[in-house]
Amino acid sequence: MASFPHYVKLNNGAHMPIIGLGTFQVKAGELEAAVETAIEYGYRHIDTAWAYTNEKDIGNALKRVFDAGKLKREDIFVVSKPTDGNAVFPRKDGKLVIDYEADLVDTWKGMEDAVDAGMTKAIGLSNFNSEQIKRIYENARIKPANLQSKRVTSFPHFMLLPIFTVECHAYFPQFKLFEFCKELNITFTAYGPLGNPSLSRFLKETEGIDAVLPNLLKDTSIQAIAERNQKTPAQILLRWLIQRGIIVIPKSSKPIRIKENFEIFDFNLSEEEVNQINALDKNIRLFKYDGMEDHPNFPFKIPF
Repeated sequence: MASFPHYVKLNNGAHMPIIGLGTFQVKAGELEAAVETAIEYGYRHIDTAWAYTNEKDIGNALKRVFDAGKLKREDIFVVSKPTDGNAVFPRKDGKLVIDYEADLVDTWKGMEDAVDAGMTKAIGLSNFNSEQIKRIYENARIKPANLQSKRVTSFPHFMLLPIFTVECHAYFPQFKLFEFCKELNITFTAYGPLGNPSLSRFLKETEGIDAVLPNLLKDTSIQAIAERNQKTPAQILLRWLIQRGIIVIPKSSKPIRIKENFEIFDFNLSEEEVNQINALDKNIRLFKYDGMEDHPNFPFKIPF
């Protein structure tokens, strides 16, 4: 079996680890240990955001790693996502109270200034659709290098790195958006790569929403492929994505899951298996962003 790269090359020449630790929904009391465990098992990419309110905890964990001489700061790829003005929009009757509309291009120019000032090595986008990406790309002096989709508090979302992040998993594979980004040399990060099996519980605890969501890990096709390869369903789903060249940021605080999620470089999915997973596309977006539809920059009004 040919070796598989652990990194994706960005359009500024930097190398971004193809697997990172997702930290959205990880409980504060468990996060620092999860970060240190991930680094111990080989992770060199940590994903966070201002809206997660966990950047300080991640910083504490990384400081201990650096102070112990285990790694240097330049060894770790940290992704964060500021909101416009770092303010969470207020809500009324479950809807966002819209009091201003950010200009995407103006905001991007501010991100470019951050690169010029040496505050970050790269910048990117999160939760943008193809039209929004194109507008930024055509007006950018520094081109976005990555797209990421996240559950966020406002739209759009800018990232302190050159990538693009979106919800992407076997039930929502984002084929068209991925190809669109590929043509622009923008790398692609999948959040919710396992279908986020804990999302139902999270919505119930935080928003009082009783949501019955499909559990991708229990899909019989995925389970059959996992058994054939002597891997877990999660490892199959992650491997399918990285074989497409997509960066993944699975979330877990359990050491065994963190370890298993990283052990995806010692096998290949066959062409037949890849096609089987491709065929699972149900066009199901699990992250609905209810109450945000009236936001002027809401990105999910068009197919991709």
